[in-house]
Amino acid sequence: MYTFDASSVLHAWDNYPIENFPPLWDWLEEQIIASQFTIPQVAYEEVARKSPECGKWLKEKGIKILPLSNQSLQQAMAIKHLLGIDEDNYHPKGVGENDLLIIAIAKISGLQLVSDEGRQFGLPKVMSKCKIPAVCALPDVDVPCIQFIELIKQSGAIFSR
Repeated sequence: MYTFDASSVLHAWDNYPIENFPPLWDWLEEQIIASQFTIPQVAYEEVARKSPECGKWLKEKGIKILPLSNQSLQQAMAIKHLLGIDEDNYHPKGVGENDLLIIAIAKISGLQLVSDEGRQFGLPKVMSKCKIPAVCALPDVDVPCIQFIELIKQSGAIFSR
């Protein structure tokens, strides 16, 4: 099972329009119905704010929206501490509060995270500059994280009419 960061949903919406790629969106709908694809509440809210049409599509298809919990909040705080982020002093080039919540929800739910945030080759010297994929790869976090195109490749799905 997978959970999505807003970046991947918006990437798919913008780069693979339903009008041009209907079999892809039919497949996504099938995966949502089969409960294979979920989205954390904070990621869904970001998608709905940035692309109301996409948020509406997700809701109409019945995507499971994963709520915040005490456990996910505690996990996000642990990751924040691991990165050396004090209070709300997030680095503009690194993860933000919502990113930490998304990673935490993926971790406690045992889900693979789909994120199209930029990949970093090697950890930055300042840990608070880590983006989602780098944070997921930290040994103390250990959340599998792939990009949307990797999800498609791993699925083995063929999209044709």
